[in-house]
Amino acid sequence: MAESERRAGTSEEMAPPLQQSFMIPKKEINMVSDMAKWKRSQAYADYMGFILTLNEGVRGKKLTCEYKVSEPIEKLVALLNTLDRWIDETPPVDQPSRFGNKAFRTWYAKLDQEAEKLVATVIPKHLADAAPEVAVYLKESVGNSTRIDYGTGHEAAFAAFLCCLCKIGVLRVDDQMAIVFKVFNRYLEVMRKLQKTYRMEPAGSQGVWGLDDFQFLPFIWGSSQLIDHPNLEPRHFVDEKVVNENHKDFMFLECILFITEMKTGPFAEHSNQLWNISAVPSWSKVNQGLIRMYKAECLEKFPVIQHFKFGSLLPIQPVTS
Repeated sequence: MAESERRAGTSEEMAPPLQQSFMIPKKEINMVSDMAKWKRSQAYADYMGFILTLNEGVRGKKLTCEYKVSEPIEKLVALLNTLDRWIDETPPVDQPSRFGNKAFRTWYAKLDQEAEKLVATVIPKHLADAAPEVAVYLKESVGNSTRIDYGTGHEAAFAAFLCCLCKIGVLRVDDQMAIVFKVFNRYLEVMRKLQKTYRMEPAGSQGVWGLDDFQFLPFIWGSSQLIDHPNLEPRHFVDEKVVNENHKDFMFLECILFITEMKTGPFAEHSNQLWNISAVPSWSKVNQGLIRMYKAECLEKFPVIQHFKFGSLLPIQPVTS
């Protein structure tokens, strides 16, 4: 192979994807009848594909196991650490209402201002044009600053943010475990801190009939982690001792621990859906059931998806086979 060809090859790998014109994502789902457009969209196919790929990637693996941590993963964790530090710098204010502390708006205003700069620290120079598009999903992923609430639609925006980073090649196939165990797990910690610090309302919560007030994805990926576990069965996650001993290894149990910290009274009453799930015989059945439930209760619900934004990376256009 000639030297000039070799050089061309390497420079090509470094070059931006051809004809990729980025855009600021915008709302496309304005009425219930638009939901059909969403389900047929390239965005839906790519988003769901991403969730399922990660679901397979963490199957049977503990949070504490060994996995590759690339530079972009480290940079994403640093970004989340910055958001965490801003919470410390923005203490809740004294106000008459117990929920929805207005200091969240101050915290959010900072993210709104800095999001593009933060994203630019994660993506290489030749992809700098992607930062404004990708940053929109980051801003959407932390809750609503008007209502001071947080829910599965915000969580979906964070998964979309990570999906976009995969689509532009910042995150790669061998980052799968680190995406869930390092980045998404850190995101969950920061969101729990936001929820606690600013007493955020659950967005569109179904109360006792929903799976959880705030999250859904860690239950999916967390149940996949537990598939074929030699001695932990679904019935064990309602056992406090089991949760206390194993939550550092399994995302699902970490979620259960957070629920029991936040809620009082019998588990079967405050988390009826999860209580029912504990009767399912195997983790693979739990995992399949949760994926179906996620599609039905989150991705196919207009109040959740009406806020989703579409751009060049997650397009509203129908799937091209």
